[in-house]
Amino acid sequence: MTATAAQPVPPIQTVGIIGAGTMGNGIAQACAVAGLDVVMVDINDAATAKGLATIAGSLDRLIKKEKIGVADKDAALARIRTSTTYDDLRSAQIIIEAATENFELKTRILRQAADLAAPDAIVASNTSSISITRLAAATGRTDRFIGMHFFNPVPMMALVEVISGLQTSAATRDAVHALAERLGKTPIHVKNAPGFVVNRILVPMINEAFFVLAEGIASAEDIDEGMKLGTNQPIGPLALADLVGLDVCLSVMEVYLAEFGDSKYRPCPLLKEYVAAGRLGRKTGQGVYSY
Repeated sequence: MTATAAQPVPPIQTVGIIGAGTMGNGIAQACAVAGLDVVMVDINDAATAKGLATIAGSLDRLIKKEKIGVADKDAALARIRTSTTYDDLRSAQIIIEAATENFELKTRILRQAADLAAPDAIVASNTSSISITRLAAATGRTDRFIGMHFFNPVPMMALVEVISGLQTSAATRDAVHALAERLGKTPIHVKNAPGFVVNRILVPMINEAFFVLAEGIASAEDIDEGMKLGTNQPIGPLALADLVGLDVCLSVMEVYLAEFGDSKYRPCPLLKEYVAAGRLGRKTGQGVYSY
């Protein structure tokens, strides 16, 4: 892994998050529960209110499981400030972009964030497949840009992939590693490459499950049951696709096909058909399964 030298980065206390959706509000919750101050930004008040309500509901479930107390919930929510303007991110020591998996959208957001961020702030992307080196080039602060890939649902999943681009400094990498550990996560360091580690293996498996379904080899239920019982996975690949979002799975496969130029990454036509029909999984109430 290539990482340039730089001065150590002070411990992070204030985190800016762009996006109040599933990943953004999950990251915000993890940060707030860990005692960090959070600014969560989205395009309108309805989006931020929905994100905050999701966090409150998630914390309520943790209270019922006796993992936290009511006071812990109140303290965590008090640490989260919502906004619809990027200007409120100026105080953040790290800004984490958690927008839709689209290169043009991400670069537009990251460029805006980098332009207003404090000179010594880190800018990170929660991308699951797009080149960190390529995204960094759009920000103008390549040494302080990094990938910080969380997994859904963020409050429950222990892993964070820390991805250094070609010019990411060792100090930036170390600061983000320390941040992930403070959130109670286990960071792994990954070389910049399409899909990194987990999704490089996982999403093609999901895509292959769609091919098996399309060929009529087995029903969706039997495919998932087979993978759960035969490989000891907690959830089958098709149910997992519904959880992740079929549109996200398709976008990732399209990135792999474009980056590698290898036909083994060709998205399954059935997956493309479901996305075209708006059957994106749990978030739309219909994917492979109905919700």
